[in-house]
Amino acid sequence: MAGLAESGSNPDVDLLYDINGLAKDAPPWFDRIMEYVGEYGLLLALVLLVLWCWWSVRRRGGEDAASSVAALVWAPLAAGVAVLVNVPIRGFVERPRPFLDHQGLEVLVSGKTDYSFVSDHATITMAMGVGLFVANRRFGLVGIGLALLEGFCRVYMGVHYPTDVVGGFALGTAVVLLLSPLAMALLTPVAKAVERSPRAGRLIRGRGRAAVGQDAVIPGTRRETAGSEERDLAA
Repeated sequence: MAGLAESGSNPDVDLLYDINGLAKDAPPWFDRIMEYVGEYGLLLALVLLVLWCWWSVRRRGGEDAASSVAALVWAPLAAGVAVLVNVPIRGFVERPRPFLDHQGLEVLVSGKTDYSFVSDHATITMAMGVGLFVANRRFGLVGIGLALLEGFCRVYMGVHYPTDVVGGFALGTAVVLLLSPLAMALLTPVAKAVERSPRAGRLIRGRGRAAVGQDAVIPGTRRETAGSEERDLAA
């Protein structure tokens, strides 16, 4: 309650205490789970989600396989670019971690000495989630949901203000959407070149899939066409 009194009428700090207060009421084993999930687990989950989406695209094939894989490659690249953009932002704002300015917080991760705004974890996860959404809406919605959970975990752990998380979400989304046309213009030709390769092409299409321009997505199409030609000749 002392921390709430110190927060005054600042909704950012009030929300910080409300969410972090859940950690005080939770059993120690649950806090340890949240610590792992918020620090490493959700990042790993998003990487696995990108790989799962890539496997799905590769297995399905289709004429848009190369562009879909290019969009998937852009998702982690965009997360890296967003983190680089965040470096000067952090240095300019110089916002201390919340536990340095506010007492009574339950801090689940120690050793955080860098600045708080904006959250790297929130930036990375939202960039990957939105990048996934550009490539595949179904997987993207799951990715965005994981990013939102990551933001909650960072506040729950007492290492970020809610506005640090919102700022990270905005930064990750902006980098993905604003640079997506340029990224796709550069990555799609590379993906198509890989697709044409006899060996590396399996990174774009699974074994047995037809090359670009062949309508192998619809089973039996070529057989039906051949059969119709034979019937025409017989007639």
